[in-house]
Amino acid sequence: MSIRHGLLALLARGPRYGYQLRADFESSTGASWPLNIGQVYSTLARLERDALITRVGADREGRFVYRITPAGHDDVRGWFATPLARADRPRDELAIKLAMAVTTPGVDVADVVRVQRAATLRTLRDLTRARADADRAPADREARAWGLVLDSMIFQAEAEVRWLDHCEAVAAPQPAGTPEPGR
Repeated sequence: MSIRHGLLALLARGPRYGYQLRADFESSTGASWPLNIGQVYSTLARLERDALITRVGADREGRFVYRITPAGHDDVRGWFATPLARADRPRDELAIKLAMAVTTPGVDVADVVRVQRAATLRTLRDLTRARADADRAPADREARAWGLVLDSMIFQAEAEVRWLDHCEAVAAPQPAGTPEPGR
Protein backbone atom coordinates (compact mmCIF):
# COMPACT_ATOMS: atom_id res chain seq x y z
CA MET A 1 0.00 0.00 0.00
CA SER A 2 1.09 3.53 -0.65
CA ILE A 3 1.81 5.03 2.76
CA ARG A 4 1.98 8.42 1.07
CA HIS A 5 -1.57 8.16 -0.23
CA GLY A 6 -2.87 6.53 2.93
CA LEU A 7 -1.62 9.47 4.98
CA LEU A 8 -3.03 11.96 2.48
CA ALA A 9 -6.42 10.21 2.66
CA LEU A 10 -6.35 10.49 6.45
CA LEU A 11 -5.36 14.16 6.27
CA ALA A 12 -8.25 14.75 3.86
CA ARG A 13 -10.48 13.98 6.88
CA GLY A 14 -8.85 16.77 8.87
CA PRO A 15 -5.57 17.95 10.44
CA ARG A 16 -3.58 15.38 12.43
CA TYR A 17 -0.19 14.82 14.02
CA GLY A 18 2.15 11.91 13.27
CA TYR A 19 1.18 9.45 16.01
CA GLN A 20 -2.48 10.17 15.33
CA LEU A 21 -1.96 9.38 11.64
CA ARG A 22 -0.24 6.12 12.53
CA ALA A 23 -3.07 5.13 14.90
CA ASP A 24 -5.77 6.08 12.37
CA PHE A 25 -3.97 4.20 9.58
CA GLU A 26 -3.72 1.07 11.71
CA SER A 27 -7.33 1.45 12.85
CA SER A 28 -8.53 1.74 9.25
CA THR A 29 -6.63 -1.39 8.21
CA GLY A 30 -7.25 -3.39 11.37
CA ALA A 31 -3.52 -3.16 12.12
CA SER A 32 -2.90 -5.60 9.27
CA TRP A 33 -0.26 -3.18 7.93
CA PRO A 34 1.45 -1.74 10.99
CA LEU A 35 3.40 1.43 10.36
CA ASN A 36 6.70 2.31 11.91
CA ILE A 37 6.45 5.85 13.26
CA GLY A 38 9.69 6.62 11.41
CA GLN A 39 7.91 5.75 8.13
CA VAL A 40 5.14 8.17 9.05
CA TYR A 41 7.47 11.07 9.80
CA SER A 42 9.72 10.51 6.79
CA THR A 43 6.63 10.35 4.57
CA LEU A 44 5.25 13.53 6.16
CA ALA A 45 8.57 15.28 5.46
CA ARG A 46 8.37 14.29 1.76
CA LEU A 47 4.71 15.33 1.53
CA GLU A 48 5.57 18.69 3.08
CA ARG A 49 8.56 19.10 0.72
CA ASP A 50 6.25 18.34 -2.24
CA ALA A 51 3.70 20.93 -0.98
CA LEU A 52 0.98 18.28 -0.58
CA ILE A 53 0.65 19.02 3.13
CA THR A 54 1.57 21.91 5.36
CA ARG A 55 2.51 22.08 9.01
CA VAL A 56 -0.10 24.21 10.79
CA GLY A 57 1.55 24.51 14.17
CA ALA A 58 1.60 22.28 17.19
CA ASP A 59 -0.99 21.01 19.60
CA ARG A 60 -0.89 21.65 23.37
CA GLU A 61 1.59 18.83 23.83
CA GLY A 62 4.00 20.21 21.23
CA ARG A 63 3.22 17.70 18.47
CA PHE A 64 3.35 19.12 14.95
CA VAL A 65 -0.04 19.13 13.25
CA TYR A 66 -0.34 18.72 9.47
CA ARG A 67 -3.08 19.72 7.05
CA ILE A 68 -3.55 18.63 3.46
CA THR A 69 -3.15 21.32 0.78
CA PRO A 70 -5.28 21.73 -2.36
CA ALA A 71 -2.48 19.98 -4.31
CA GLY A 72 -2.63 17.15 -1.77
CA HIS A 73 -6.40 16.86 -2.25
CA ASP A 74 -5.84 16.64 -6.02
CA ASP A 75 -3.17 13.99 -5.54
CA VAL A 76 -5.27 11.77 -3.28
CA ARG A 77 -8.34 12.14 -5.53
CA GLY A 78 -6.17 11.03 -8.45
CA TRP A 79 -5.00 8.03 -6.42
CA PHE A 80 -8.57 7.00 -5.64
CA ALA A 81 -9.52 7.41 -9.31
CA THR A 82 -6.59 5.40 -10.72
CA PRO A 83 -6.68 1.58 -10.72
CA LEU A 84 -3.64 -0.31 -9.49
CA ALA A 85 -1.89 -2.48 -12.04
CA ARG A 86 -0.71 -5.92 -10.94
CA ALA A 87 2.79 -4.87 -12.03
CA ASP A 88 2.70 -2.05 -9.43
CA ARG A 89 2.48 -4.52 -6.54
CA PRO A 90 5.42 -6.15 -4.81
CA ARG A 91 6.82 -9.44 -6.07
CA ASP A 92 5.00 -12.58 -5.02
CA GLU A 93 7.56 -14.46 -2.94
CA LEU A 94 5.48 -17.65 -2.98
CA ALA A 95 5.38 -17.71 -6.80
CA ILE A 96 9.14 -17.21 -6.87
CA LYS A 97 9.65 -19.93 -4.24
CA LEU A 98 7.59 -22.47 -6.21
CA ALA A 99 9.25 -21.57 -9.49
CA MET A 100 12.62 -22.16 -7.86
CA ALA A 101 11.41 -25.41 -6.27
CA VAL A 102 10.32 -26.74 -9.66
CA THR A 103 13.72 -25.99 -11.20
CA THR A 104 15.95 -27.04 -8.27
CA PRO A 105 17.06 -30.66 -8.27
CA GLY A 106 16.22 -32.62 -5.13
CA VAL A 107 13.33 -30.40 -4.01
CA ASP A 108 10.03 -32.22 -3.39
CA VAL A 109 7.67 -29.69 -4.99
CA ALA A 110 4.59 -31.57 -3.79
CA ASP A 111 5.85 -31.27 -0.22
CA VAL A 112 6.53 -27.54 -0.62
CA VAL A 113 2.95 -27.14 -1.91
CA ARG A 114 1.45 -29.28 0.89
CA VAL A 115 3.25 -27.32 3.60
CA GLN A 116 2.17 -23.99 2.10
CA ARG A 117 -1.42 -25.16 1.58
CA ALA A 118 -1.66 -26.21 5.25
CA ALA A 119 -0.35 -22.81 6.36
CA THR A 120 -2.68 -20.96 3.98
CA LEU A 121 -5.69 -22.98 5.16
CA ARG A 122 -4.83 -22.14 8.80
CA THR A 123 -4.61 -18.48 7.82
CA LEU A 124 -7.93 -18.74 5.98
CA ARG A 125 -9.55 -20.29 9.05
CA ASP A 126 -8.20 -17.51 11.28
CA LEU A 127 -9.31 -14.80 8.86
CA THR A 128 -12.78 -16.32 8.58
CA ARG A 129 -13.08 -16.30 12.38
CA ALA A 130 -11.88 -12.69 12.50
CA ARG A 131 -14.46 -11.79 9.85
CA ALA A 132 -17.24 -13.43 11.88
CA ASP A 133 -16.10 -11.45 14.94
CA ALA A 134 -16.03 -8.25 12.87
CA ASP A 135 -19.58 -8.93 11.70
CA ARG A 136 -20.73 -9.00 15.33
CA ALA A 137 -19.07 -5.64 16.12
CA PRO A 138 -20.91 -2.32 15.77
CA ALA A 139 -20.77 -1.15 12.15
CA ASP A 140 -18.91 2.16 12.20
CA ARG A 141 -16.56 3.39 9.46
CA GLU A 142 -13.48 1.74 10.96
CA ALA A 143 -15.33 -1.59 11.32
CA ARG A 144 -16.46 -1.43 7.68
CA ALA A 145 -12.92 -0.59 6.58
CA TRP A 146 -11.50 -3.50 8.60
CA GLY A 147 -14.21 -5.78 7.15
CA LEU A 148 -13.13 -4.87 3.63
CA VAL A 149 -9.49 -5.54 4.49
CA LEU A 150 -10.46 -8.92 5.96
CA ASP A 151 -12.53 -9.74 2.86
CA SER A 152 -9.54 -8.97 0.65
CA MET A 153 -7.28 -11.16 2.75
CA ILE A 154 -9.83 -14.01 2.73
CA PHE A 155 -10.28 -13.83 -1.05
CA GLN A 156 -6.50 -13.78 -1.53
CA ALA A 157 -6.08 -16.83 0.72
CA GLU A 158 -8.85 -18.67 -1.16
CA ALA A 159 -7.20 -17.82 -4.47
CA GLU A 160 -3.84 -18.98 -3.11
CA VAL A 161 -5.31 -22.37 -2.17
CA ARG A 162 -6.75 -22.70 -5.68
CA TRP A 163 -3.42 -21.74 -7.21
CA LEU A 164 -1.56 -24.22 -4.97
CA ASP A 165 -3.93 -26.96 -6.18
CA HIS A 166 -3.04 -25.95 -9.73
CA CYS A 167 0.69 -25.94 -8.92
CA GLU A 168 0.45 -29.41 -7.45
CA ALA A 169 -1.25 -30.72 -10.59
CA VAL A 170 1.19 -29.02 -12.96
CA ALA A 171 4.35 -29.86 -10.99
CA ALA A 172 3.49 -33.53 -10.37
CA PRO A 173 5.80 -35.89 -12.25
CA GLN A 174 4.13 -37.17 -15.44
CA PRO A 175 4.64 -40.58 -16.99
CA ALA A 176 6.71 -40.38 -20.15
CA GLY A 177 4.69 -39.50 -23.22
CA THR A 178 1.73 -37.85 -21.42
CA PRO A 179 1.05 -34.17 -21.89
CA GLU A 180 1.56 -31.96 -18.84
CA PRO A 181 -1.63 -30.71 -17.11
CA GLY A 182 -2.63 -27.17 -18.00
CA ARG A 183 -0.89 -27.29 -21.38
